[in-house]
Amino acid sequence: MRHKRIGRKLGVVTKHRRAMFRNMATDLFRHESITTTDPRAKEIRRVADKMITLAKKGTLQARRQAAAFIKDKDVLKKLFSELAEKYKDRPGGYTRIIKMGYRKGDNAPLSIIEIVQEDYKPKKKKKTTKKTTAKKTTETKKSTKKESAEELGLIEETATGAVAAAAATDEVVETVKETKSTDTPEIKEESNTEEVDTTAETEKISEEKAEVKAKTEKEEIQADVAEDTEAKAETPEEEIQVTAETNEETADTEEVADESPKTDESPEEEK
Repeated sequence: MRHKRIGRKLGVVTKHRRAMFRNMATDLFRHESITTTDPRAKEIRRVADKMITLAKKGTLQARRQAAAFIKDKDVLKKLFSELAEKYKDRPGGYTRIIKMGYRKGDNAPLSIIEIVQEDYKPKKKKKTTKKTTAKKTTETKKSTKKESAEELGLIEETATGAVAAAAATDEVVETVKETKSTDTPEIKEESNTEEVDTTAETEKISEEKAEVKAKTEKEEIQADVAEDTEAKAETPEEEIQVTAETNEETADTEEVADESPKTDESPEEEK
């Protein structure tokens, strides 16, 4: 079993394999694309990505590590100057493999490995709220429950349960209607009380209006009396004549009373 055995041997010795990867990686960084077999291209991609990550660090230790693998100084300079700046924002995926079919002689699968030339454009992450995540989890749970019910053949039982629930809701609606019909007299009594309250308020308003009218009438009468007194005060001669006439009339009445015969004789004197 191949547990923890990373990489392909490619039918060569270890020294041969290491030298082959060194030469192919330098050619890839120099020409930026090479054609080789599919398994070799997959192995070179691992090495090339590692060299570019070391170049992005830009430290002296990273430069020494890369120089131990790549012996060409011009390629090493290009790696730490041009390619490091080009891929400084890209988090990974510096190379691309394109399948080219099969070779004519031995029918080996060919592929092109090249360095990515496009600029990196980061995708905008959608903001996920707690509500959306909760809804998604509930939907997934419901879908899994339905699938399990379909597998076990319990959908018919759920349909009968739904019919029973609909019948129960109809019964509840009928009971609510009956209760509403029984509660109508109470509603009428409440409406009657409201009408009585409104009539009492109208009666109070009419009484207040009547009081206001009475006050205005009293004020008008008092004003008329005040005008009459002022008019009397302006004509004192007429008042004097009227008092003289009244005095004469009282004197005449007194004389008539004196002339009337006295009828108050006692019975003893008659005897």
